[in-house]
Amino acid sequence: MGSATPYCGSAPLPDEIWGRWNLDPVLLSALAVAALAHGWWLAREGRGRQARFALAGWLTLLAAFVSPLCALSSALFSARVAHHMLLVAVAAPLLAASLPADRGGGGRALLPALAGAQAVLLWFWHAPPPYAAALGSDVLYWLMELSLLLPALLLWRAVLSPERPAGPVLAALLFTTMQMGLLGALLTFAGQPLYAPHLATTAPYGLSPLEDQQLAGLIMWVPASLPYLAAALLRLAGLLGPEGRRAA
Repeated sequence: MGSATPYCGSAPLPDEIWGRWNLDPVLLSALAVAALAHGWWLAREGRGRQARFALAGWLTLLAAFVSPLCALSSALFSARVAHHMLLVAVAAPLLAASLPADRGGGGRALLPALAGAQAVLLWFWHAPPPYAAALGSDVLYWLMELSLLLPALLLWRAVLSPERPAGPVLAALLFTTMQMGLLGALLTFAGQPLYAPHLATTAPYGLSPLEDQQLAGLIMWVPASLPYLAAALLRLAGLLGPEGRRAA
């Protein structure tokens, strides 16, 4: 259903924020059903270690969609970017680590295709017109959220697979880090605020719209890149082990 108000509600004032939990029954039911189904499958398969990753992943999704961060993202573009980075760089790898191992299917083209798809969607939804449209329509909002999360989940499942050669994995991680960093840099050094939905909502938080946008760029540029760099370092470290020559 379309709405002039963002899905997470109108922009809260700072003294309201801790009372702004998102208790949408449809969202809570969907998260509960999906998490319970995931947990049931892991228990049936005897995957105790993966269950810990799954729990952390679902808790991250709760933080993104149910906690006051959801409402704060209606006020601050930086909170929205933090929300999106939780999806693609925290929840996605945690959930990917809880899924069955990727056996290397899809051929050599899979990793470039997944990395490219994530990049295109990330840039598209952070372009000012699509971003503003998503905040004015619940349908577009959920299209934005799911089209950011699902490709990231598939990419992380592929790059975490020990069956895939190290070269393409490292290339996909490097490309993803670079394109996110470039987008973050563009937001950080833009000379004017670009996001109309936040022009009148940042002042109560002591930020101008431009400062809020610069903070968003720094979030995407620096902390969001750390999980990708950590995954690359772990894969490089694996090359030094006894199986390194075969993995490469």
